[in-house]
Amino acid sequence: MNIGFPFSFNGHGRTVTADDPAHVRQMIEQVLFTNPGERVNCPDFGSGLLQLVFAPNSDSLAAALQANIGASLHRWLDDLIDVRQLDVVNQDSTLTITISYVLLMTGETRTETFEREGI
Repeated sequence: MNIGFPFSFNGHGRTVTADDPAHVRQMIEQVLFTNPGERVNCPDFGSGLLQLVFAPNSDSLAAALQANIGASLHRWLDDLIDVRQLDVVNQDSTLTITISYVLLMTGETRTETFEREGI
């Protein structure tokens, strides 16, 4: 078992854990929504996604977000997942990222959607 993200305790005072697929999803979320420089011992970690969403909404912004996210996922999680499809939609104040990937430890194909509102 893996430590769950965000770190928390269950009703028995023990650390919350996550199975492998849930842990990988949580790691993807961390890569997406961490800005480079936020982690003291790993200053390059993250995608810089939240820095770009304040730019005016356009097709070129969506393309830049997809490129940044794809590169970050490849760099940080290449040993765990094989990204098959990545879609970024920025509509009004909601950013939606849909990632289809193969979980390399099991060969299972998964699709996850991540959203941030009020951006």
